[in-house]
Amino acid sequence: MSEPVDHLLHLLNLERIEENIFRGPSRDIGSPTVFGGQVLGQALRAAAYTVPPERRAHSLHAYFILPGDPNAPIVYLVERLRDGRSFTTRRVTAIQHGRPIFNLSASFQIEEPGVAHQDPMPEVPPPEELISEAELRRQLAEQVPEVLRPFLLHERPIEIRPVEPVNLLFPEKRPPRRHAWIRAAGTLPDDDPALHQSVLAYASDFGFMGTAMLPHGLSFLQPHVQAASLDHAMWFYRPFRADEWLLFAMESPVAAHARGLNRGLFFRRDGTLVAAVVQEGLMRIRSD
Repeated sequence: MSEPVDHLLHLLNLERIEENIFRGPSRDIGSPTVFGGQVLGQALRAAAYTVPPERRAHSLHAYFILPGDPNAPIVYLVERLRDGRSFTTRRVTAIQHGRPIFNLSASFQIEEPGVAHQDPMPEVPPPEELISEAELRRQLAEQVPEVLRPFLLHERPIEIRPVEPVNLLFPEKRPPRRHAWIRAAGTLPDDDPALHQSVLAYASDFGFMGTAMLPHGLSFLQPHVQAASLDHAMWFYRPFRADEWLLFAMESPVAAHARGLNRGLFFRRDGTLVAAVVQEGLMRIRSD
């Protein structure tokens, strides 16, 4: 197992303080605030700790309220809203320095049969033929101011291989659609499907918001661009392993009023659609 994945598992191994109260560490990834995917993964993990293991998360809906402090732990308060025959509902509030910074509602379901259909997986090159994002970031780090290099050079627990790489310093305008292969950068435990869901929630926030910036030639590395995740929703449909390659197909149907909407689908290599995600992000152009 790689050191970054060890750190990720440490992030997702929450301390139980009380029956419905958990505490998770924060990790500095080179940015001034907590990475949104960290809070997503930890909050989903806290909710899952209060649910029988035979019930899997099928959806989550979350709001980012305040920036998180990467140098302080986060406390997660779980409310047990409903325990029905088929569905279980939890609400989680993330608190830091005495203030809520994030909230999440998650629904869990027992496995049951039903009708099924899905969109086909897009035809893209396999990950073995693509350059890793880590290598692209290392190349980019040589061209950016010193203050940005820690973020670009930080070793991440998620391996990403973009199909259509974007030059974050000088992005060209292009249609708001892109694809990337993603997986955990090391082997994850076999006996914890809920952990794999939390890892995918964590990974789903990496660069997702940039999809809505593509038609405008914008990047979060540009000093006049202010970008932040506003809300995030996910739906889980079929089993998967987060340490095996998943194709992340992304698109942005609209941007207006300094907000951009991003939609994504996750496919296993065999073409099975396993999860969907939607996020709205702040895309503010500073005039000063």
